[in-house]
Amino acid sequence: MFKVKAHHMSFPVKNLETSAAFYKNVLGLEEIPRPDRFGVAGMWLSAGACEVHLIEVGEGVDVGTTPKMVNPGARHAAFEVNDYQEAVDHIKEAGLFVFETNPQIGQMWIADPDGHVIELIKPA
Repeated sequence: MFKVKAHHMSFPVKNLETSAAFYKNVLGLEEIPRPDRFGVAGMWLSAGACEVHLIEVGEGVDVGTTPKMVNPGARHAAFEVNDYQEAVDHIKEAGLFVFETNPQIGQMWIADPDGHVIELIKPA
């Protein structure tokens, strides 16, 4: 049987600059080279062994709907953090709403500028 492992996750975004600022400044991801062959604006970022691909989409392009509020049960991407409380403090300092648990549980959820739910987790 063939094996699989995570390679990248992709997020459709309305404004590449705004989303890039969120993923770089709030989550601390670093931009990596993206081939110039796609014909649409986008950016690739490194998230450890997995990449995050931002793809700018125009008005009227159906990319599904995002939840109206931060909802842990919604489709989401999860990123591991090394310090739960430091991450909560950083997110709040950025002026974002955090649906948090506590350091013992180690999970929190936020939304990116386009409403995609992002989980931050400090594994036990």
